Amino acid sequence: MVRVLSVLLVIPLVASCTALVEGTATPGVSFEKRGPAGTVPSGLDKFYGQQLAWSDCAPYATTGSSRQAYGSRANVECTRMTVPLDYSKPDGDTIAIALLRVKATGERIGSLVVNPGGPGASGMAAAASISPDFRKTDLGKRFDLVGFDPRGIGASEPTVKCLSNQERDKERLDLDVDTSDAGLAQTEEENKAYAEKCASGTKFGASMLANMGTRDVVKDMDVLRSALGDAKLSYVGYSYGTRIGTEYAETFPQNVRALILDGAVDPTQDQLTSLVAQGAGFQKAFNSFVEWCKGKGACPLDGDANKSFRELTTPLIDKPAPAGDRQLSYTDAITAAIQALYSEQLWPLLLNGLNELRQGRGNTLMTLADAYYDRDGDGNYSTITDAFSAVHCVDDQRLTDKAALTDAARRYKEAAPFLDDGRPAGAALDSCAFWPAPVTGETKPPKAEGIPPLLVISTTGDPATPYEAGVNLAKALNSRLLTFEGNQHTVFLQGQQCVDQAGVKYLIDLQLPADGTRCA
Repeated sequence: MVRVLSVLLVIPLVASCTALVEGTATPGVSFEKRGPAGTVPSGLDKFYGQQLAWSDCAPYATTGSSRQAYGSRANVECTRMTVPLDYSKPDGDTIAIALLRVKATGERIGSLVVNPGGPGASGMAAAASISPDFRKTDLGKRFDLVGFDPRGIGASEPTVKCLSNQERDKERLDLDVDTSDAGLAQTEEENKAYAEKCASGTKFGASMLANMGTRDVVKDMDVLRSALGDAKLSYVGYSYGTRIGTEYAETFPQNVRALILDGAVDPTQDQLTSLVAQGAGFQKAFNSFVEWCKGKGACPLDGDANKSFRELTTPLIDKPAPAGDRQLSYTDAITAAIQALYSEQLWPLLLNGLNELRQGRGNTLMTLADAYYDRDGDGNYSTITDAFSAVHCVDDQRLTDKAALTDAARRYKEAAPFLDDGRPAGAALDSCAFWPAPVTGETKPPKAEGIPPLLVISTTGDPATPYEAGVNLAKALNSRLLTFEGNQHTVFLQGQQCVDQAGVKYLIDLQLPADGTRCA
């Protein structure tokens, strides 16, 4: 889940020219060859110098959310870029990475690449979504804004596919809260079957799954840098996107121009410690929500708010609540709360959903849960959930010590008592324990050799990537920390003027904010 200089002097980038390829004119398509630019690894020339064909984005929108984000926008253009399936076999099978671009309106510095995290979220949708705030700043004049769907995700081809839409709906009603030996054994069988479905439902099977990790995404991003004509990379990564940015900087330090890492994944924590810290982060956000809720006069969380929340939600374990023509499960209610705690803007929806639940209805909470899973009104899911598993299972070491897992489950309940379902702590092996591909990621502190100082942004009330994670990442990368005092997950280019001004100045002028800068 996902670091000291006031002024940084740099050598100006060598300008690269754009070439329109003659003889390939196609209505509505702009052919462009800006690469190769900068350093090109041996044997990858054809990828680093490839031609890109930009066109209308509507055909790239695969779900209701992506159609809403960019399917009908006039100021965006899209394309696909070819990369090796396996970088150790550059002459073997290839896959396609989908890109979205909003072009600069003034004197262009280069491209600004963004990734929204997940892992599994669409960078194309993220770029389209932040483009209005992006264009209000000088960034819109100086940079092309580029979002990409990482390999196996969204509009990239092929995508990871584990469950059908109908199977995903059914899975959300399967609670897996039974922590008896029999219950845990059943859950493990389901997780094993899920891993097998991911291999059988995805083109290239286990080979695709073996090359889905951050190790491979950063190599794709370097191909992208060159194909866009940039000798060095300018990048904004949110949440898990900070892990991508950190690993890119370690893998290609000579190719880094400027990186903003917002909502950092803690590089100093193991998975289970990070999980418990995240539980504490959501409890802190829940406590802030409760304080706000009780000031509204119609808050259903009376007295002990943790207990009140559990009394509203745990009955769903035995009896789901009607939500239109569907049923709101306990899992969906918890997912809805988690979704709403990502941002204060969603707190009114959570308040409304809890009041509805008190009346026996689950419509609003179902809407929030659907947003988390990226399910549109027609019942179609994006790739985010399956891709999350695929990346996590090759990025992180397998967790097979059941005693350690059970202890972490107990500590999580203690850290986030509002989420305690009242069952004894227990843990089944997850799908990664049965994953048909090896781990390709490494768990180690990042190294800053050869990396220019970066900008790390961390929010004091971030529930998903707690504030200290950003402090630790900035320290590990010997980079600058910018603190935002607020209750949300990530903040840059989301309308917070103090944060945006600092980030814009860094990206354009390579000037970091003063040490100790705080925004509120």
